[in-house]
Amino acid sequence: MNRREFLQILAIASAGGYAFPKDVLAAGNDMQTFYDVPAFGNVSFLHFTDSHAQLLPIYYREPSVNIGLGASLNKAPHLVGDAFLKEYGMKANSMQAYAFTALDYAESASRFGKVGGFSHLATLIKRLKADRPHALVLDGGDTWQGSATSLWTKGQDMIDASLLLGVDMMTAHWEFTYGMDRVQEAVEGLKGKINFLAQNVETSDFGDPVFEPYSIREINGVPVAVIGQAFPYTPIANPRYMVSDWTFGIQDQKLQETVDEVRGKGVAAVIVLSHNGMDVDLKLASRVTGIDAILGGHTHDGVPDPVIVSNGKGKTLVTNAGSNGKYLGVLDLNVDKGGVKDFQYKLLPVFSNFLDPDPQMEKMIQSVRAPYLDKLNQKLAVTNELLYRRGNFNGSFDQLIVDALLQEKGAQIAFSPGFRWGTTLLPGQTITMEDVMNQTAITYPGTTLNEMSGDTIKTVLEDVADNLFNTDPYYQQGGDMVRVGGLNYTIDPNQSMGNRISNMTLNDKPLESGKVYKVAGWASVQESSEQGEPIWELVSRYLTDKKVVGDIQLNTPKIKGIENNQGLM
Repeated sequence: MNRREFLQILAIASAGGYAFPKDVLAAGNDMQTFYDVPAFGNVSFLHFTDSHAQLLPIYYREPSVNIGLGASLNKAPHLVGDAFLKEYGMKANSMQAYAFTALDYAESASRFGKVGGFSHLATLIKRLKADRPHALVLDGGDTWQGSATSLWTKGQDMIDASLLLGVDMMTAHWEFTYGMDRVQEAVEGLKGKINFLAQNVETSDFGDPVFEPYSIREINGVPVAVIGQAFPYTPIANPRYMVSDWTFGIQDQKLQETVDEVRGKGVAAVIVLSHNGMDVDLKLASRVTGIDAILGGHTHDGVPDPVIVSNGKGKTLVTNAGSNGKYLGVLDLNVDKGGVKDFQYKLLPVFSNFLDPDPQMEKMIQSVRAPYLDKLNQKLAVTNELLYRRGNFNGSFDQLIVDALLQEKGAQIAFSPGFRWGTTLLPGQTITMEDVMNQTAITYPGTTLNEMSGDTIKTVLEDVADNLFNTDPYYQQGGDMVRVGGLNYTIDPNQSMGNRISNMTLNDKPLESGKVYKVAGWASVQESSEQGEPIWELVSRYLTDKKVVGDIQLNTPKIKGIENNQGLM
């Protein structure tokens, strides 16, 4: 349904006396001006990130659990639900509340519709560029991965969509999981079209730069530098063998040298296009001077206002623009030769019912999907539950996956990665093969069944918990807590490494440290790991047999020590 059809339905329903909620009726008028963002200053950037190959409009539920600790306690981006609304002055049950929180999600989604979609994003970009034709379009990475068609075309569908969208520069993370050869082939094809920037990726042997570290453009007569920062923990969070010849890392000292280098070339503004994650970017901004703004990604945080970070020589704006094509960040700067004087920032939710699809992009999307439609549309089951992933612990789609692993592998315990990508389904929707692929489409999808001792299982949980809850952002290596099936446990995020996990039980009996258990999983980062069928085949078989998904029991841990934490609804 496009914008015109949606507004026509509202008008017909209203005229016929149908009791549409007032906020939906009001939205039909308010959205006429919602996307009117007057240009400000003379330098502009349009920023999206973590689209995870979602070409079509989707549902995407924001987290109800996003715990912050230490310096991040009760601060953005670790605010959820009512605390988020209060912080940013948003009304409950509004379209903004729907876009930015998980409050009353299923009901709000049924009222306000899907979000994102590259054809709608294209329309919004064109609308904004009409007032700021000089604006650069920046892609924060995680664009070439996350859907069936991106996997089957090795990211080419998203590369073509990005070119049509008018992307000027990008950085990367999941792009690297196609392997070094494919990435270099793709980057070579983008030369002269899109700058692929990553100042922190070097060769393992001599430390030579693999990609362009930065790009300098003149905007309205003002020289501006954009520096790329790829995901620093790619070889840890993803298989090392896929990028065996390259090194990554935060490398804040090298970034400082890069900033100093471009400043020495006379640029008036420096932007870092980052895939660090927002907590890392906040620390980075306090340590590296000379950066005017960090346009960030990776942690999928939709943060309406920039956080202004002070450092030794000035201030840096730190932003994060959500995921799944759901938002577009608009950063306008007033810049002269002396530097940035002022700014304006808006993070615009992309409501697909209120933006007409761009015809050219729509045609491209239909073309790239056409050869795969039969497979994509394969009906597997119907859900009576809201199925979602995003959050520090098990989401309902994660639970479905671990339940499938337990049953199909004959395991006692199941692990599933704490990925933050994956779309949402509303109660009553049919689960298709495309929906399963939206949760599982990776280049190392093999399922496993291993024997692990109780001690090893605790070590696994402790390691992942430290990656997530270490109070030093530089030790947070991405992702949420591993999703667990069969096993129950208690977690205290405030404790130190090795002391967060306790009270592990299986079938109401304590897990024994020396006893061996059958543990199923998928997405092993070890090249030598013996892997079975792809996870999507296992899950689709499970769903086909099940036919109806309902009464999902989330196997979430008992959480200690986070009273009054505003990252928990």
